[in-house]
Amino acid sequence: MPSKTKIDTTGDPLAYLMLPPPNETEEQRQARLAAEAEAKRISDAIDEELQRQAKAEKRSPKPVKILLLGQSESGKSTTLKNFQLMNTPRAFRAERASWRAVVQLNVVRSIRVILDAMSDAQAHQLPQTSSPIRTHAPELSHSHSTSSIASRYRHPPLTAEHQVLKLRLAPLVQVEEALIRKLTPIGSSELEATQLRANGSHADRARALDKEVAVHSQFAWKDMLQRMVGRISSEGEEGELDEPTRILHACAADMFTLWHDPTIKAMLRAQAIRLEDLPGFFLHSLERVTHPKYVPTDDDILRARLKTLGVSEHKFTIKEGGMNRDLRIYDVGGHRSLVRAAWAPFFDDMNAILFLAPLSGFDQVLAEDETVNRLEDSVLLWKSICSNPLLGKTNLILFLNKIDIFRAKLDAGIRFGQYIISYGNRPNDYDSTSAYMRRKFGQIHKEYSPQARKFYCHFTAVTNTKSTSEVLVNIQEMIIVTNLRNLNLAD
Repeated sequence: MPSKTKIDTTGDPLAYLMLPPPNETEEQRQARLAAEAEAKRISDAIDEELQRQAKAEKRSPKPVKILLLGQSESGKSTTLKNFQLMNTPRAFRAERASWRAVVQLNVVRSIRVILDAMSDAQAHQLPQTSSPIRTHAPELSHSHSTSSIASRYRHPPLTAEHQVLKLRLAPLVQVEEALIRKLTPIGSSELEATQLRANGSHADRARALDKEVAVHSQFAWKDMLQRMVGRISSEGEEGELDEPTRILHACAADMFTLWHDPTIKAMLRAQAIRLEDLPGFFLHSLERVTHPKYVPTDDDILRARLKTLGVSEHKFTIKEGGMNRDLRIYDVGGHRSLVRAAWAPFFDDMNAILFLAPLSGFDQVLAEDETVNRLEDSVLLWKSICSNPLLGKTNLILFLNKIDIFRAKLDAGIRFGQYIISYGNRPNDYDSTSAYMRRKFGQIHKEYSPQARKFYCHFTAVTNTKSTSEVLVNIQEMIIVTNLRNLNLAD
């Protein structure tokens, strides 16, 4: 029979919301009460665990804290992965299967950049000329004259075979949508699948390609994918593939043909698209990463690109001098506005700030503001960090990052002084340009720091595991020793 119990809600505005459903049966009431009791048990267990952790932290030495800062695509997430690989290698490798969807999404987006460039070229098909091909990003040109626009399409014309390839790769649209659904809960992704249209301007499509899928740092996408992989392994038939894996494997030969086609290569050069310089580039390993049984390697995980938003905390336990030390890494990821927000008061207890400035961005602009040069933006952000009085006693460590891509651009003939005007007509080689930028960042550090402090600077390519791990080990030791000295526990 339905319950007739009445509850007095007088004087309690929340009581009305807690009333049981009307005409609730006794069976439904018992089920509701059991669910409420279970929810309370879980809540109490969480509270007890939080209290236990708080007491343990009070008894333990203060953790060593490092804050990662830098513009989007500076290498913060890759640096964090290096910390994870170095300090918790088993946990890092246990997540390998989760990263397969990210690598697959990176592959699809690279191919769709090519398909979009093909649509643009077909809309402006011009006869081939002998004019030189530009290799720098078109959006950085100060002039968009008719001749400069026309030069973007001076390459061998696309043929009917290219159109057939494009049609055969059309299923990648569904693959991208499926992968985005995998990686993000409904409504939490920053961007739906890229829309490739035959019409629309080059600038419109360039802006669309600048956008990317982003996940919030609080969303445990790796745990979710691990559960999905486990469920498929236990319930599915042996050899059964999910849809993205099946389609990517079926399209592998066509993707390989497209990427290695000489006309497509010429088209990409003419449109100043250097896919190999972009994060998450795997087209050089198509046969391997599209294999049905592909599992990402450590190097694949370091190179995989998935944008994160928000602030995340990562805890490690490291051994130093025969004793365990807690290490906490904080990653401020996402948009330019977030990195430049009034975050300093919340991180004034950091032992060190690790700032990443990608040198490779000297010929690029920000996706958030196309009037700002990426390297210039890093310099301005570095200046704001050095001059902040709340961070006056914090060790600042500078990573001049992505030197591998930086070297490749200089070797390709892209003039550093064309974009960094203050460099002038000095030699366009790696040693000269990198030394110039080190001096520039060092001068800012010395001039704007509220008090004298040592300048730590490293040239890095954080996708290189060996060299980066050596740098990070030295940094960890330096920060811990400095922290102990401040506590008068070390000579």
